[in-house]
Amino acid sequence: MNHAFGAAYAKSLAADLVVGALGSRTAQEALDAGVAPREVWDALCDAMEVPDDVRWHFRDAPRKRPRGRG
Repeated sequence: MNHAFGAAYAKSLAADLVVGALGSRTAQEALDAGVAPREVWDALCDAMEVPDDVRWHFRDAPRKRPRGRG
């Protein structure tokens, strides 16, 4: 969320924006209730009309494997 909205606004959105797709809960309430982070992110992106390049930024970025592990 910080990447998409900036740290201060992301914190506010997580705590204050009620999203219908999350059962009329905020992102934080949904996470606290056990909703998967990916589901929360997708619902938030839909509600905020986040552009695809921001929405998928971390899913499309290659992941670095820690050195010294399998």
